[in-house]
Amino acid sequence: MSQVIETIDVDVPITEAYNQWTQFESFPHFLSFVESITQQDDTHSHWKVKIGGVEREFDTLITEQHPDERVAWKSIDGTTHAGVVTFHKLAETTSRVTVQIDWAPEGLVEKAGDLLNFDERAIKSDLKHFKEFIESRPAETGAWRGDVPRD
Repeated sequence: MSQVIETIDVDVPITEAYNQWTQFESFPHFLSFVESITQQDDTHSHWKVKIGGVEREFDTLITEQHPDERVAWKSIDGTTHAGVVTFHKLAETTSRVTVQIDWAPEGLVEKAGDLLNFDERAIKSDLKHFKEFIESRPAETGAWRGDVPRD
């Protein structure tokens, strides 16, 4: 199992950063590997991704979600992975977003990419894109403020 942990500070209030992160269908705007996400209900979504030229589709389940604190998920089919995004208030208008993803690289391309730390660089770059996306807008594109207790 491989793991990536990356953090970025964004110049928006914690609620705005969290609210944007709950808008999964907006992820293709700032996550380079995401082709599309279809929200099926409050806790299930279908992902289409392209990593290193390899296309994959899988479904995820939100396993825990608390407004302005965290969103945790795991795959329920396809590529084996899980992750959590946590939100930390640094000041009234500044927040820290930390992403942790645990995944099992499949095939030669993904295993080579893991050894060369391409996944870490990609997540770091995509967090910079998230920062640019959220800071360039007058407000988040939407919000889901529901609570999902831990499994």
